Amino acid sequence: MARRPDRDATPRPERQIAFALGLSAESRAAAYLVAKGYRILARRWRSPLGEIDIVARRRATLVFVEVKAREKLDDAAEAVIMRQQRRIIGAAEIWLANNPGHTGDIRFDVVLVAPKSIPRHIEAAFDASN
Repeated sequence: MARRPDRDATPRPERQIAFALGLSAESRAAAYLVAKGYRILARRWRSPLGEIDIVARRRATLVFVEVKAREKLDDAAEAVIMRQQRRIIGAAEIWLANNPGHTGDIRFDVVLVAPKSIPRHIEAAFDASN
């Protein structure tokens, strides 16, 4: 796909900052999940439908995790909208097709991250029936 000529090849500074903050939040979320006994299988896994922030396993449960970072945890919780949920569910279906053999439960979690706060892990934040 050709780049539009009016776009600079270097991302705007605010986009670079947002990207760095997102990476930091995902790292904090992954470390938090590991401390809770999860094994991280993939981070920032990309599919044609979108990206899954974290794919993890804990015992027989496979977990697809969306990480949201905001200044306040409550603001982060409000940022997980229905359109994103559908995108994550679709990407998870592709991940499962590319990684056959899972026989346990599947869950969609959210980890909320804010400065000076312990991450908040919401198990089964949404499901594929939405």
